[in-house]
Amino acid sequence: MKTPYYLLEERLLRRNLSLIKYVAEESGAEVILAFKAFALWRTFPIFREYISHTTASSPYEARLAMEEFGSPAHTYSPAYTEVDFPTILACSGHVTFNSLSQLLRFRPMVEAYNREHPEKRVSCGLRVNPEYSEIETELYNPCAPGSRFGVLAEELSTFNFQLSTIEGFHCHNHCESSAEALQESLKHLEAKFGQWLPQLKWLNLGGGHLMTRRDYNVDLLIHIIKELRARYPNLQIVLEPGSAFAWQTGPLVASVVDIVENHGIRTAILDVSFTCHMPDCLEMPYQPAVRGALSMVNGESTNGKWIYRLGGNSCLSGDFMGLWQFDHELQIGEEVIFEDMIHYTTVKTTMFNGIHHPSIVLERCDGTREVLRQFRYEDYRDRMC
Repeated sequence: MKTPYYLLEERLLRRNLSLIKYVAEESGAEVILAFKAFALWRTFPIFREYISHTTASSPYEARLAMEEFGSPAHTYSPAYTEVDFPTILACSGHVTFNSLSQLLRFRPMVEAYNREHPEKRVSCGLRVNPEYSEIETELYNPCAPGSRFGVLAEELSTFNFQLSTIEGFHCHNHCESSAEALQESLKHLEAKFGQWLPQLKWLNLGGGHLMTRRDYNVDLLIHIIKELRARYPNLQIVLEPGSAFAWQTGPLVASVVDIVENHGIRTAILDVSFTCHMPDCLEMPYQPAVRGALSMVNGESTNGKWIYRLGGNSCLSGDFMGLWQFDHELQIGEEVIFEDMIHYTTVKTTMFNGIHHPSIVLERCDGTREVLRQFRYEDYRDRMC
């Protein structure tokens, strides 16, 4: 196939979905898909065989949940506006507010909507900040000092808090984290907010639960949730991971366009861009795996001579990544395959520099391939008005 393209493998996707469904059934929690990590709506018929709901953070995502997934979203946003909020209400079953001021500002609109549409009643929640996270990268830590996310326990204690206004708490403080991290997080969450939990109907523990990772302790996760539900039988527990659904379900396939050398550094220029198609590689930075190549993260010496830096095809000077050792000399036109590139990358791509998105290809369980989307000049032109 013409590169570049994302290749989503249905067999691997169903493997993840089966495990997620197992966790939900065994623990009694509901596990829902976070669109911020994966939103390829053409694959939603597969997802609906395993899960019932999704989570949104904007009017567009909320509409995608209702119109394409077929069920109201669990919606959270750092800030809603009066212009967008009617769409949020119409497309959501749960709406979580980030602050007390947002709660007070939009409570009348929620109450009016629920009176007018009792059959589509919206349950309101409040995001809380446990002031604890094991995320080491500051860019991804929602509980860092000064965070804009969630209400602190001391703020809630001094507020004339009316539980009749809300029915749930939302807490998100993980990123590709372990079950052990969740176990520790709950200690801090209950210590700070436990006095209110017996009066609520649901508790959303957010995303970052990487239960489909090979070394993840799934049995411990199930045990943790069962114990939590035993302590608070009034609570419906919700998990909304993003990466876990599409974790290791397919690569990004690129090709070598040119090879240049400068001061002894050979760069293989590809027909993809790190800044356009793999932004986490530059933001975090996250070091991707390249099929058939050894990553030289520490720049260690090697006896192999086929060492290349991989460069993107945008004009950004820093659009390159690392050094990789190959077992042969790269040739122009040869494929370079970045592993595990379905989650987050497919929703973060940009057309900076007019570089088109990689095509999106679904490989069915029987080995046949279906091109879900190819991008053209008109896609770029229409984005630019």
